[in-house]
Amino acid sequence: MASLSSEDACQHSQGLSLNDLESLPTVRSRSASISSTGSSGRVQLRHRVAQLMACVEDISSDDEIHEEVSRTLDEAFLRWGKKLKDKWQEFRLHLVTWNVGTASPPPDVTSLLQLNSLGPTTDMYIIGLQEVNSRITNFLSDLAFDDPWSVFFMTVLSPLGYIKLSSVRMQGLLLLIFVKHIHLPFVRDIHTHYTRTGLYGYWGNKGGVSIRMSLFGHTICFMNCHLPAHMENTEQRLDDFEKILEMQFEGEDIPSPMDHEILFWFGDLNFRIADYGIHFVRESINNKRFNLLWEKDQLNMAKKKEVFLKEFKEGPLQFKPTYKFDLYSEVYDTSEKKRKPAWTDRILWKVKNLCEVASKESEFSEEENPISVTLNNYVSHMSYGISDHKPVTGTFKLEMKPLVSDPLVTLSPEGEWSAEHDVFIRYSTVPEFPSSAWDWIGLFQVTFRHVNDYVTYAWVEDDEISSNKDSKQVYMSASEIPKMGGEFLLCYYSNNLQSIVGISEPFQIQPSKTPIEGDLPEEESSWLQKPDNPESGGDSEKRKGI
Repeated sequence: MASLSSEDACQHSQGLSLNDLESLPTVRSRSASISSTGSSGRVQLRHRVAQLMACVEDISSDDEIHEEVSRTLDEAFLRWGKKLKDKWQEFRLHLVTWNVGTASPPPDVTSLLQLNSLGPTTDMYIIGLQEVNSRITNFLSDLAFDDPWSVFFMTVLSPLGYIKLSSVRMQGLLLLIFVKHIHLPFVRDIHTHYTRTGLYGYWGNKGGVSIRMSLFGHTICFMNCHLPAHMENTEQRLDDFEKILEMQFEGEDIPSPMDHEILFWFGDLNFRIADYGIHFVRESINNKRFNLLWEKDQLNMAKKKEVFLKEFKEGPLQFKPTYKFDLYSEVYDTSEKKRKPAWTDRILWKVKNLCEVASKESEFSEEENPISVTLNNYVSHMSYGISDHKPVTGTFKLEMKPLVSDPLVTLSPEGEWSAEHDVFIRYSTVPEFPSSAWDWIGLFQVTFRHVNDYVTYAWVEDDEISSNKDSKQVYMSASEIPKMGGEFLLCYYSNNLQSIVGISEPFQIQPSKTPIEGDLPEEESSWLQKPDNPESGGDSEKRKGI
């Protein structure tokens, strides 16, 4: 059968809706005998689109068919867009910035982290602190052990299924990121950096710390800054921020912060309210007329004139200025200095090459793009009084089309696990996975805090006992399995990628039937001996490189 000419095709398509077009017999070609599924279906669809393009050449904007074709195409695009949107993923971020004024953690952070929220579960917590106690004795202790704030947040979040993904510290600046276990295989390429700006770049009391990553294939950077204080130092603050942007990840094979798809910028940015006197500022605050102060906020003014700031977005400042308060109170500074209140503590974000449009009064969203940001909540927390700053939080929704949907490594325990016998792990990797002899599989409690919080581990090469083209098997010695049993996870750590790239489902280890006092020595309880004892430290610990 001869195929339709463009003129015939145009005549046949007049007055047809999308449903009519879908029911039309497909134009026959040499591939007509092939099924319309798969690649042949796409070939036929391309052929029909080509015929439509030929029709378009002959359609005048005055023709009735012009409107009909436009309406049909709009309907098709709408259906296709909905189909694509169904494949998108929502990801919830809760971001905290707080100048803690060298104080110790408070007794409770339930409201700060919105732990009792009835809304969707938070997927990732980003916690940026400034003025963490960095006196020499504290700082040296924190170099050897986790600092009190990190331990505090791990204690709160690990029982809820969050692991400390990464952290970076520069004197009093601390940035922590916690993520739900299930997302670990899709958070990759994690890097940290810090830039000093105090004393002309030689001292880290001021500056910025960053953590960047690939989240489901999208690049995201989080930057916690502490900029110079005092009303008159606006230009110094802007110069320092520009310097931080330029120096973060400089010389590394990593995009600059501004070149990430999303950049979050937050911290004690120290911008003040210019021109207005302290009495007018306090009266405006008391009457909750915050909008009277917005136009004289130094950061708002800078965003209007500084090119490098114009793409940054911020939620409306519908809360009291967060500085400066008397300790353990909601009363502004009553000291002799009587500092003028200011919104020093801020959270901003920038989406690369995307056009943002306002959706609601207190929300922002983007037009259709591979990734978008919506601010759901931007508030201060007045009940916290350990410092002269009040903490500020921003709750965000990311909507993204995942560019990475499969883990690099899939692993699971085999058979029943107990300390009565050696146990086995089966794992497989995607073909392109850059495996290493330094990779290891760790056994973790389900409430583990960070990647070093393992119970034991197996080297993927040294402890391998079988292999085929689809998967490999490694073992763990019975002597290293917890005798009390409980719920555990297996995680595959990649030395090349410096991150967990695979995680098992939670599983049970059965309690040992042998009394603990009567345990057999390792050489009698295991028929397979590990080449490295993970408890001995030394070479095996160095080899892990974490």
